[in-house]
Amino acid sequence: MIPIPDIFAISNQKQFEKIALKVFRFQYENNLVYQEFCDFLKTDIQKVKTLEQIPFLPIQFFKSHEVVSNKNPVQQTFTSSGTTGTMTSKHLVTDVSLYEESYRKGFSQFYGTIEDYVVLALLPSYLEREGSSLIYMVEDLIQMTNNPESGFYLHSHEELIDKLIRLDNSGQNVILIGVTYALLDLIEKQKFKLQNTIIMETGGMKGKRKEMIREELHEQLCQGFGVNAIHSEYGMTELLSQAYSLGNGIFECPSWMHILVRDTEDALTYVQEGKTGGINVIDLANINSCSFIATQDLGKKNPNNSFEVLGRFDNSDIRGCNLMVI
Repeated sequence: MIPIPDIFAISNQKQFEKIALKVFRFQYENNLVYQEFCDFLKTDIQKVKTLEQIPFLPIQFFKSHEVVSNKNPVQQTFTSSGTTGTMTSKHLVTDVSLYEESYRKGFSQFYGTIEDYVVLALLPSYLEREGSSLIYMVEDLIQMTNNPESGFYLHSHEELIDKLIRLDNSGQNVILIGVTYALLDLIEKQKFKLQNTIIMETGGMKGKRKEMIREELHEQLCQGFGVNAIHSEYGMTELLSQAYSLGNGIFECPSWMHILVRDTEDALTYVQEGKTGGINVIDLANINSCSFIATQDLGKKNPNNSFEVLGRFDNSDIRGCNLMVI
């Protein structure tokens, strides 16, 4: 068995690659779905020596298969919202403490001590359904602030507006984390001039508004909240880690997460830095499901390992669908 705590102590790329290759072999041996997928690709496990040689499981498998790497009881089932299709993804989590350690350490790596903040959450479409991994995370972060001002808001915009203005004026550090369309709804009701508040959008209009390009969206949000930059969180049902952007749509990963960008025409090859392709995620916190996931997001990687998310494949655009045969 792999010593799990090692993933959160990773301090350099060499160490990451060494542990990732160990995780790959562990999951090949213990995850039947992943093993069949690798075998279908005729992967010679002994010859896999680099991250680029590891097969990445298409994210759609979480809709059709139980992707698990052990036989332990499932502690938590996270589900996707299902806005992009009729079937929803299911992430069967056999050790939810790994998720908690991942998002707590990830948050602290980018933002410092959680007790320094009031966390306000405007996540109506997530709150209105069960099984959201984002709600699980934000609820825990809210509790960890140990501040009675922290909390969720569903549709009570007036109360949230009053609280934001009051807390910001008092000099309190605040993080407002919101689904994109709800943040836009809020600034249509009130224009702010916030000095001590971080606005973090989680992406997605959830069918409530027309999709916008990031530059236009962030410009509107910056003007509406009176801030210089909009922060973003990049996570998904199928992952147990998040990347964060502190502005300009440039995301960075915690030390146990890594991004590769694959060719849109050939899912088994990679494009150079600065070129657009499909985002592959290595999430070592996913030790109990699959740590190597080919997402349906389009993006590009920068020389310093940061990355940008540029959109999504539409269904007609996905190449390499023969990878879905098993």
